[in-house]
Amino acid sequence: MQLADATWNDVDGIIADTGTSDDGTLAPVILIPLGSTEQHGPHLPLATDTMIAEEMAGRAIHLTDGLMVGPTISVSASGEHAGFPGTLSIGNAAMSTVVLELGRSADWAAGVVFVNGHGGNHAAVTRAVDVLNDENRSALAWWPKWPVRQDGAPPDLHAGRIETSLMLAIDPGLVRLELAEAGPAATIDELRANGVKAT
Repeated sequence: MQLADATWNDVDGIIADTGTSDDGTLAPVILIPLGSTEQHGPHLPLATDTMIAEEMAGRAIHLTDGLMVGPTISVSASGEHAGFPGTLSIGNAAMSTVVLELGRSADWAAGVVFVNGHGGNHAAVTRAVDVLNDENRSALAWWPKWPVRQDGAPPDLHAGRIETSLMLAIDPGLVRLELAEAGPAATIDELRANGVKAT
């Protein structure tokens, strides 16, 4: 179920149907997709990270009972892409605050899972989830972890084969393969430090 499609009575009914556990926590667990609005090469849409996070959350609710998909956060910490038209960013501090306050406000749920589709959110989301758990709230950050290559580098960088393949599966009409080109050879840490446009 999508939280946006429910009334408060619907959510209350789900809580009543599932009851409470011995520790008094309530169901359901809410999944909040976290994406970004930033460039993904010349061939992928600005909402690539957002669409991937939404797809992952949407598939999870069909595989496991007791889950509900909450609203997507599509503008996040994307300062490393500031040199590209179309990028919108709220920075790390604001992103951490948004995640923290969303987690606090979901006190009606058994827990919150932040389904992160954008690597630039990692530090902000981790910081907020740590605070939520220190406050005895049930919060988790999830993001895809790809295997590391033998040279220690990630298997693929931003807007590369992995994201292109995922977007071809999610919405092939939004992928412009004829415009795809080789991406930067810099590491993720270099891209974050210097900005993507600098490579």
